[in-house]
Order: sequence, then C-alpha cells, then structure tokens
Amino acid sequence: MNPFDLRGEYITLDALLKATGLASSGGAAKIMIAEGAVQVDGAVETRRGRKLRPGMVVAVAGQKVALRAADGPGPDTGPGS
Repeated sequence: MNPFDLRGEYITLDALLKATGLASSGGAAKIMIAEGAVQVDGAVETRRGRKLRPGMVVAVAGQKVALRAADGPGPDTGPGS
C-alpha cells in the first residue's frame, strides 16, 4: 500500500489518480472512474469529484493508495509557545 500525504482538507478522486501517477492524464482518470475501475474504501466509485480525506483507501488495478494527513505544525508550535 502506498501512502499519499494530503496537504489540504481533501483531494478529488481524479486529482489523486493524476497526482499518484495511477492515471496518465485527467482524461485517463475520468475514463477509469467512469468504467468502474476505481474503488474507494472497497466500493466502486464513479464520481470523479469525490472528495477524499485522510484515512480513505483508493484501489486501482491491484494498487492501493492510503490517504494520510500531511505533517504540519501542531497547535502549540507557533510564536510564543
């Protein structure tokens, strides 16, 4: 399983496929999703704009990607802490 560090609150399914190289382009990602070749948390997902958040797992062609929150500064690491 390959980890993917999420830098924001979420990423869309088609953007994740492009970012991880599982799809060569946005068009390829759209086709893969429309054909039912992509699973999110074990269920086929056909919405390319599906919002993915940390803890979710995407599977395509035997490859899995686990989303996780990118490490960032904690609440007590700012100035004056």
